[in-house]
Amino acid sequence: MQEFSSCSCLCPSGLSRSPGSPLVLGAEANQATRFPKMMENKVFLSFTFYSTILILKMYAVAIITGQVRLRKKAFANPEDALRNGGLQFYREDPDVERCRRAHRNDMENIFPFLFLGAIYSLLDPSPTVARIHFLIFCVGRIIHTIAYLLQLRAPTRSVAYSVAQLPCFSMALQILLATTPYW
Repeated sequence: MQEFSSCSCLCPSGLSRSPGSPLVLGAEANQATRFPKMMENKVFLSFTFYSTILILKMYAVAIITGQVRLRKKAFANPEDALRNGGLQFYREDPDVERCRRAHRNDMENIFPFLFLGAIYSLLDPSPTVARIHFLIFCVGRIIHTIAYLLQLRAPTRSVAYSVAQLPCFSMALQILLATTPYW
């Protein structure tokens, strides 16, 4: 980053700036004009990155569920069964149900993480500590999904679930400690 702070002229971009304010050139200046103020928060950017990975993972599980339904010819709705061979395919299948349980488990755990992580980001925590929280949760959930879908030996899924819950409990506790004076 190049910084110039000694002039009070028109900046190269045509914007005026006050004396003493830094002039930022290069990629950071371009990025600053593209992102709203909230996106300047490094913790929130990290949270946004890991949250997006988790949402994409949930989409992948939904797509996998649909593919397993098609491969196993096990449809949840009669109109889908009729379109794909007949009402005899309006049925449940253990593999489809496993995918559905994995997806439901994601919703039960990722949605609270989205709330906790967003609020936690506003508490101005250490960016490194916050990134560790988000990374542990994200990796734990990915391993949990893999263990669920591939039916890995116990306790792989349980350990992944438990490890992923640790940062959530930590963030919840920090949020409560920060907000207790206001209740």
